[in-house]
Formats: sequence, C-alpha cells, structure tokens
Amino acid sequence: MKTRSVPGPSASIAARQLAMIFHNPLDVYLALSARYGDAVRMPIGPKTSLFMLSRPAHAEHVLAANQDNYVKAFTYRPLRALIGDGLLTSEGERWRQHRKLVQPTFARRDVALFGPGMADAAQRMLKGWDDLADGTVLNVAARMSALALDIVGWTLFSADLSGEVAQMGRAMGAGQRVAMLATMLPLSYGPRSTKAVKLASRWVGHTPEGIEGPVGRLVADRRAGKTASAGGHPDLLDVLIGGRDQQGAELTDADIIGEAGTFMLAGHETTANTLAWSLALLSAFPAARVRLEDEVDSVLNGQLPAAADAPKLPWTTAVVAEAMRLYPPAWTIERDALADDDVAGVPVPAGSLVAVPPYLLHRHREFWPDPAGFDPARFLPGHQDRPRYAYIPFGGGKRACIGQSFAELETVLVLASIAQRYRLELTPAGIPKPTANVTLRPGRGLYMRLLRRT
Repeated sequence: MKTRSVPGPSASIAARQLAMIFHNPLDVYLALSARYGDAVRMPIGPKTSLFMLSRPAHAEHVLAANQDNYVKAFTYRPLRALIGDGLLTSEGERWRQHRKLVQPTFARRDVALFGPGMADAAQRMLKGWDDLADGTVLNVAARMSALALDIVGWTLFSADLSGEVAQMGRAMGAGQRVAMLATMLPLSYGPRSTKAVKLASRWVGHTPEGIEGPVGRLVADRRAGKTASAGGHPDLLDVLIGGRDQQGAELTDADIIGEAGTFMLAGHETTANTLAWSLALLSAFPAARVRLEDEVDSVLNGQLPAAADAPKLPWTTAVVAEAMRLYPPAWTIERDALADDDVAGVPVPAGSLVAVPPYLLHRHREFWPDPAGFDPARFLPGHQDRPRYAYIPFGGGKRACIGQSFAELETVLVLASIAQRYRLELTPAGIPKPTANVTLRPGRGLYMRLLRRT
C-alpha cells in the first residue's frame, strides 16, 4: 500500500501540525484520512515520523501479529506520571507479571460476581433521582462518572468513594488535559518530567493530592486491617496486596497504587463516557430507545436486572457496542516501532510513532455502511460480517483491555436499570462535540432532561 506523506518536514511546520492535532485531533485525523488515505506519514521531528494507519489489517499487524515490535509510545509517558506504572503504561516483564496477577479477577466466567454490586450502585443513583422533579436538567456525563466511580469503588476496592467523587473527577479531568499537552508538545513546550506533569495536573485541577491521595489511603487502610473485601470473595485490592513478583517479594505500595490508579481511571472513566454517549444517542434516535425499553420490559418483567439477564438483552448490548463504535473510549492507540517493519504493505522505519485510531477504523466506509449513522443492528447476532480489527474499542492483541467483560456487563446493567424507570431527553443543545483527551469525553458535559416513564 502506498503511504501518502503530509508535506512539511521542517520543525516549524511539524510543530504547527502537532498544535493542530492537540487543538482538534478528531477533525484533523478525519481530514488527513480523507485527503491522504488509510496510511499517512506526518513528520513530527527532524528524524521521526508519525504513521497514521486506519485499516483493520494495519491494526491487526501492529496490535497482534507483530505486537512484540511495538511498545507503548512516548505519548503514554505523561499518563504514567499521573497514574503510576500500571498495566496501562508499563512494559516488559513488569507488565507480564502484573497482568498474570490481575487476570483471574476479570475472567469472563467470574465477572458475574460483580453484577450485584453494579446493580446496587445503579439503584442508589436512581433512588436519588426519585426526589427530582420531572423535567429536571442533569449533567448526565457527571452523573455517569459518579456512578461508575461508585461501582469501581465497591466492586474492586470494597470502598465507598462517594466522598471522593468531586476531587477525583477534577484530578482525572485535569490530568487528561495536562497529559495531552505534554504529549503533543514534547520537544520545547509543556510539562515533560514526571514531577512537572504531576504538579501541573494538580494545579489545573485544584487537587493537591491528585488521585494518589485517595488511592494511597485505600491501600493503607487495607494493610492496617481497617477495611476488608465485601461480597464474600477477594477484591482487586486483596489480589494486589497479596501479590508477589517472580522473586517472591510483595508488591510495593507504589506498585499497588499504580495498578489501583490505573483501574480507577480505566475502570470508571471509559465506562462513564460510554454510558453518557449511549443515553445521548438513544434520545437522538427514539426508535432505538423504544426498542430498548420494550426489550428491558419484556425480559426483566419488573425485576431488577442481574448479571444472568445480560445475555438476554441483545438490543441493549448492541446499543452500547454502537455507542463505542461512534465514540470509542480510547480514540487512538499509539506505539513506538522498535525495528523496521512492513505493516500490511506500509514500510515503517524503526523509531517511528505509529497511531492506530479506533475513531477512524470505526468510521471506515469500506467496512461500515453509513459510518456516521447510529445503527445498533450492526451488532446483533448474524450481522457482524466484518474484519475482526475493524472494531477495537478495547484494543487488541495481548494488551487488549483486561476489563472488557467487566465493562460490558456494567454498561448493559446500568442502561437497563435506567430504562426501566426513566427517559433522558437531550436539551436543544443536542449531542455535544466530543473532547479527545486520553479518553473521548462529551465536551463541556452532557445536559439532558429527566423524565419518568409512564
């Protein structure tokens, strides 16, 4: 495949290109793809290029077939400074050991154990809504963020994080903005060192502790015996505190805080965004919402949703999948090439930055008819005739998201819980433009009117 190059190898033009991507990355990526095709090379320094690759064959090669040649890109370093060296940011033997340690907690057959905690959290949120007047306008993005943090707190850490919602929300939002700034302006501007990234994030978010403070207290309290796992089985915090490396040594507090912080971010931020986008799309497409409500009413028959009900809700599941197609939680996946490679016909020199953007893969016209349209039927059984790597909301290869089954169950149970009792209607402002930081958030919040189902 021929690689089209964006003109302008000079440092000044490269800096302007990076600034454009930082300001509006989604539109820039779409425009570059439309103009130059599926394989685009952009100079980002005197000797370095960014390769933007947006075909399923590209994604499969980089993320799976030759994944050992591609390591987490330098763009993840600011994120490592913010949340520690956890599964999302670590490499090599450290990553393999920690993945092996945590993997059983998220095995598909065991994820159902988290179902009651997810359902209970949804009911607590809905009980609070019962006191609101019909037509009350809610920031649904903020509400879903608080709910997802509540779910992560109880299911993975057996802890009530409701008192930490405001601080952790500010810390994560500010951290993402600072991480993007440090990523897009790595050469001459912006915070670069670990200390600078942390300080900048805490200053922007007005959170002197960042997320390390609350997470560190969870670890300290559990070590001191002040808290214990709930639900009759070890939680993630137990697994981390009881974990050992290959030499038999316990994980350090820094190790545990890094992994716990990773699951705080990945386990609540991405799910909250998916739920918010799903609710917005259901309001924008009422026929899809009516079909979801009919399915929920028929399957649940007035009972609260449980993990065993999720497989019986194919349309609800398809709505979530289609929301993640249009608004993938991780809008781009980036790797550094260790050695020269040929990526499905694209020559990629060693040292290149390779971006495989799910945001583009999920909108590729060759694989998705009406790619900008909302059509959950694409994900119903029997309607999924497309390449495996045309749809990668959870990544792919050995570094695919470890919490996929957890997130899929959570989103379906929460969406079904809401649909049983309430409708959320968009205000005249409509669906907000997405903001592409580390995750894909509804820009400036998502405001919707709360209506009781009659």
